[in-house]
Amino acid sequence: MAGHSQFKNIMHRKGAQDKKRAKIFARHTREIMVAARSGLPDPEQNSTLRNAIMAARAANMPKDNIDRAIKRVAGGEDVANYEDVRYEGYGPAGVAVIVDASTDNRNRTASEVRTAFSKLGGNLGETGSVSFMFDRVGSLTYPASVADADAMFEAAVEAGADNVESTDDDHEIICDPSDFADVRDALIEKFGPPTELGLQWKPQNTISLNEDQASTMLKLIDTLDDNDDVQNVSANFEIDDEIMAKLTAG
Repeated sequence: MAGHSQFKNIMHRKGAQDKKRAKIFARHTREIMVAARSGLPDPEQNSTLRNAIMAARAANMPKDNIDRAIKRVAGGEDVANYEDVRYEGYGPAGVAVIVDASTDNRNRTASEVRTAFSKLGGNLGETGSVSFMFDRVGSLTYPASVADADAMFEAAVEAGADNVESTDDDHEIICDPSDFADVRDALIEKFGPPTELGLQWKPQNTISLNEDQASTMLKLIDTLDDNDDVQNVSANFEIDDEIMAKLTAG
Protein backbone atom coordinates (compact mmCIF):
# COMPACT_ATOMS: atom_id res chain seq x y z
CA MET A 1 0.00 0.00 0.00
CA ALA A 2 1.10 3.54 -0.59
CA GLY A 3 3.03 5.30 2.14
CA HIS A 4 1.99 8.49 3.89
CA SER A 5 4.35 11.45 3.77
CA GLN A 6 5.77 12.55 7.13
CA PHE A 7 8.20 15.10 5.73
CA LYS A 8 6.19 17.88 4.08
CA ASN A 9 7.48 20.54 6.46
CA ILE A 10 11.05 19.25 6.61
CA MET A 11 12.45 19.85 3.14
CA HIS A 12 12.88 23.53 2.37
CA ARG A 13 12.66 23.61 -1.41
CA LYS A 14 13.33 26.25 -3.99
CA GLY A 15 10.23 27.47 -5.72
CA ALA A 16 8.46 28.58 -2.55
CA GLN A 17 5.68 30.97 -3.42
CA ASP A 18 7.21 33.88 -1.55
CA LYS A 19 10.36 33.81 -3.67
CA LYS A 20 10.78 36.17 -6.57
CA ARG A 21 10.73 34.58 -10.00
CA ALA A 22 13.99 36.24 -11.00
CA LYS A 23 15.81 34.68 -8.07
CA ILE A 24 14.33 31.27 -8.77
CA PHE A 25 15.33 31.48 -12.43
CA ALA A 26 18.85 32.63 -11.53
CA ARG A 27 19.35 29.57 -9.37
CA HIS A 28 18.03 27.23 -12.02
CA THR A 29 20.31 28.92 -14.56
CA ARG A 30 23.26 28.22 -12.30
CA GLU A 31 22.22 24.58 -11.86
CA ILE A 32 21.92 24.17 -15.63
CA MET A 33 25.34 25.69 -16.24
CA VAL A 34 27.03 23.53 -13.61
CA ALA A 35 25.35 20.43 -15.06
CA ALA A 36 26.32 21.38 -18.62
CA ARG A 37 29.94 21.76 -17.54
CA SER A 38 29.91 18.37 -15.80
CA GLY A 39 29.55 16.56 -19.13
CA LEU A 40 28.30 17.18 -22.64
CA PRO A 41 25.98 20.20 -23.00
CA ASP A 42 23.34 17.87 -24.44
CA PRO A 43 20.52 16.68 -22.15
CA GLU A 44 20.11 13.49 -24.17
CA GLN A 45 23.67 12.49 -23.22
CA ASN A 46 23.92 14.21 -19.84
CA SER A 47 21.39 12.98 -17.28
CA THR A 48 22.38 15.63 -14.72
CA LEU A 49 21.69 18.36 -17.24
CA ARG A 50 18.39 16.78 -18.15
CA ASN A 51 17.35 16.79 -14.49
CA ALA A 52 18.32 20.46 -14.16
CA ILE A 53 16.34 21.38 -17.26
CA MET A 54 13.26 19.52 -16.08
CA ALA A 55 13.46 21.16 -12.65
CA ALA A 56 13.66 24.55 -14.35
CA ARG A 57 10.64 23.76 -16.50
CA ALA A 58 8.71 22.66 -13.41
CA ALA A 59 9.39 26.15 -12.02
CA ASN A 60 7.97 27.64 -15.27
CA MET A 61 11.33 28.94 -16.42
CA PRO A 62 11.06 30.06 -20.07
CA LYS A 63 12.62 27.80 -22.68
CA ASP A 64 14.69 30.69 -24.02
CA ASN A 65 16.34 31.13 -20.62
CA ILE A 66 17.18 27.42 -20.48
CA ASP A 67 18.59 27.35 -23.99
CA ARG A 68 20.63 30.50 -23.35
CA ALA A 69 22.27 28.99 -20.26
CA ILE A 70 23.29 25.85 -22.15
CA LYS A 71 24.60 27.83 -25.12
CA ARG A 72 26.77 29.98 -22.86
CA VAL A 73 28.58 26.87 -21.67
CA ALA A 74 28.63 25.12 -25.05
CA GLY A 75 29.98 28.26 -26.72
CA GLY A 76 32.81 28.57 -24.23
CA GLU A 77 31.60 31.96 -23.04
CA ASP A 78 33.64 33.43 -20.21
CA VAL A 79 31.22 32.86 -17.34
CA ALA A 80 31.80 32.27 -13.64
CA ASN A 81 33.12 28.81 -12.87
CA TYR A 82 30.53 27.58 -10.39
CA GLU A 83 31.10 24.45 -8.35
CA ASP A 84 28.80 22.50 -6.08
CA VAL A 85 29.66 22.49 -2.37
CA ARG A 86 27.93 21.08 0.70
CA TYR A 87 27.90 22.40 4.25
CA GLU A 88 26.69 20.52 7.31
CA GLY A 89 25.87 21.67 10.79
CA TYR A 90 23.39 21.91 13.64
CA GLY A 91 20.60 24.41 14.13
CA PRO A 92 18.47 25.18 17.20
CA ALA A 93 17.51 22.19 19.39
CA GLY A 94 20.16 20.05 17.73
CA VAL A 95 18.43 19.97 14.33
CA ALA A 96 20.74 18.56 11.66
CA VAL A 97 21.07 20.81 8.62
CA ILE A 98 22.56 20.21 5.17
CA VAL A 99 23.15 23.18 2.87
CA ASP A 100 23.75 22.52 -0.82
CA ALA A 101 25.30 25.47 -2.61
CA SER A 102 26.75 26.40 -5.97
CA THR A 103 29.48 29.03 -5.81
CA ASP A 104 32.32 30.70 -7.65
CA ASN A 105 33.98 31.63 -4.33
CA ARG A 106 34.09 28.89 -1.71
CA ASN A 107 35.59 31.15 0.98
CA ARG A 108 32.85 33.75 0.64
CA THR A 109 30.05 31.20 0.72
CA ALA A 110 31.52 29.29 3.66
CA SER A 111 31.86 32.51 5.65
CA GLU A 112 28.28 33.58 4.94
CA VAL A 113 26.85 30.16 5.79
CA ARG A 114 28.89 29.99 9.00
CA THR A 115 27.67 33.44 10.03
CA ALA A 116 24.04 32.45 9.45
CA PHE A 117 24.43 29.40 11.70
CA SER A 118 26.22 31.36 14.43
CA LYS A 119 23.68 34.18 14.56
CA LEU A 120 20.70 31.85 14.85
CA GLY A 121 21.64 29.34 17.50
CA GLY A 122 23.54 26.87 15.38
CA ASN A 123 27.06 25.89 14.44
CA LEU A 124 28.67 24.74 11.22
CA GLY A 125 30.35 21.34 11.36
CA GLU A 126 32.67 19.30 9.20
CA THR A 127 31.61 17.48 6.05
CA GLY A 128 29.96 14.26 7.14
CA SER A 129 29.02 15.55 10.58
CA VAL A 130 25.27 15.21 9.98
CA SER A 131 24.76 13.64 6.55
CA PHE A 132 24.86 10.15 8.10
CA MET A 133 21.44 10.99 9.59
CA PHE A 134 19.95 11.39 6.12
CA ASP A 135 19.40 9.15 3.12
CA ARG A 136 20.25 10.46 -0.33
CA VAL A 137 17.24 9.71 -2.52
CA GLY A 138 15.75 10.53 -5.87
CA SER A 139 12.39 12.28 -5.59
CA LEU A 140 9.59 13.19 -7.98
CA THR A 141 6.36 14.91 -6.98
CA TYR A 142 3.04 14.71 -8.82
CA PRO A 143 -0.29 16.33 -7.96
CA ALA A 144 -2.76 13.95 -6.34
CA SER A 145 -5.10 14.58 -9.27
CA VAL A 146 -3.00 12.61 -11.76
CA ALA A 147 -3.76 9.25 -10.12
CA ASP A 148 -5.03 7.76 -6.88
CA ALA A 149 -2.51 6.59 -4.30
CA ASP A 150 -2.64 2.90 -5.19
CA ALA A 151 -2.34 3.53 -8.94
CA MET A 152 0.64 5.83 -8.41
CA PHE A 153 2.29 3.35 -6.06
CA GLU A 154 1.87 0.53 -8.57
CA ALA A 155 3.25 2.60 -11.45
CA ALA A 156 6.17 3.87 -9.38
CA VAL A 157 7.22 0.45 -8.11
CA GLU A 158 6.97 -0.95 -11.63
CA ALA A 159 9.28 1.86 -12.75
CA GLY A 160 11.82 0.89 -10.09
CA ALA A 161 10.93 3.24 -7.23
CA ASP A 162 11.18 2.21 -3.58
CA ASN A 163 8.07 3.91 -2.23
CA VAL A 164 5.39 6.55 -2.71
CA GLU A 165 4.37 8.97 0.06
CA SER A 166 0.88 10.22 -0.72
CA THR A 167 -1.19 13.02 0.80
CA ASP A 168 -4.42 14.68 -0.22
CA ASP A 169 -2.34 17.17 -2.23
CA ASP A 170 0.36 15.17 -3.95
CA HIS A 171 2.40 12.00 -4.41
CA GLU A 172 6.13 11.96 -3.71
CA ILE A 173 7.93 9.08 -5.39
CA ILE A 174 11.15 7.96 -3.70
CA CYS A 175 13.89 5.91 -5.33
CA ASP A 176 17.57 5.11 -5.12
CA PRO A 177 19.68 7.80 -6.83
CA SER A 178 21.11 5.19 -9.20
CA ASP A 179 17.58 4.39 -10.39
CA PHE A 180 16.43 7.99 -10.64
CA ALA A 181 16.82 8.41 -14.41
CA ASP A 182 14.90 5.22 -15.19
CA VAL A 183 12.11 6.02 -12.71
CA ARG A 184 11.90 9.60 -13.97
CA ASP A 185 11.62 8.57 -17.61
CA ALA A 186 9.03 5.85 -16.97
CA LEU A 187 6.78 8.09 -14.88
CA ILE A 188 7.04 11.02 -17.28
CA GLU A 189 5.99 8.73 -20.10
CA LYS A 190 2.96 7.64 -18.08
CA PHE A 191 1.95 10.81 -16.21
CA GLY A 192 3.79 13.67 -17.89
CA PRO A 193 6.28 16.05 -16.24
CA PRO A 194 6.34 16.16 -12.41
CA THR A 195 5.95 19.38 -10.45
CA GLU A 196 9.26 18.76 -8.67
CA LEU A 197 12.15 16.39 -9.19
CA GLY A 198 15.73 15.90 -8.15
CA LEU A 199 18.03 14.31 -5.60
CA GLN A 200 17.24 15.12 -1.97
CA TRP A 201 18.42 14.48 1.57
CA LYS A 202 15.66 12.57 3.37
CA PRO A 203 16.02 12.53 7.19
CA GLN A 204 15.97 9.13 8.85
CA ASN A 205 14.37 10.57 12.00
CA THR A 206 12.94 13.96 12.94
CA ILE A 207 13.03 16.35 15.90
CA SER A 208 9.78 18.00 16.99
CA LEU A 209 10.20 21.70 17.73
CA ASN A 210 8.26 23.92 20.10
CA GLU A 211 7.17 27.38 18.99
CA ASP A 212 10.33 29.23 20.03
CA GLN A 213 12.62 26.61 18.52
CA ALA A 214 10.56 26.49 15.34
CA SER A 215 10.64 30.28 14.98
CA THR A 216 14.43 30.35 15.22
CA MET A 217 14.82 27.36 12.92
CA LEU A 218 12.66 28.95 10.22
CA LYS A 219 14.67 32.17 10.50
CA LEU A 220 17.86 30.17 9.97
CA ILE A 221 16.43 28.47 6.91
CA ASP A 222 15.16 31.76 5.50
CA THR A 223 18.55 33.40 6.05
CA LEU A 224 20.33 30.55 4.28
CA ASP A 225 17.72 30.48 1.54
CA ASP A 226 18.20 34.19 0.86
CA ASN A 227 21.85 33.57 0.04
CA ASP A 228 22.24 33.58 -3.74
CA ASP A 229 24.76 30.72 -3.58
CA VAL A 230 22.48 28.39 -1.63
CA GLN A 231 20.50 26.00 -3.80
CA ASN A 232 18.77 23.85 -1.20
CA VAL A 233 18.45 23.45 2.56
CA SER A 234 17.51 20.15 4.18
CA ALA A 235 16.88 19.55 7.88
CA ASN A 236 15.48 16.86 10.17
CA PHE A 237 12.88 18.87 12.07
CA GLU A 238 9.12 18.65 12.32
CA ILE A 239 6.71 21.44 13.26
CA ASP A 240 3.17 20.88 14.48
CA ASP A 241 0.60 22.21 12.04
CA GLU A 242 -0.87 24.59 14.64
CA ILE A 243 2.54 26.05 15.43
CA MET A 244 3.37 26.38 11.73
CA ALA A 245 0.07 28.16 11.08
CA LYS A 246 0.75 30.57 13.94
CA LEU A 247 4.28 31.32 12.76
CA THR A 248 3.28 31.87 9.15
CA ALA A 249 0.07 33.81 9.83
CA GLY A 250 -0.05 37.14 8.02
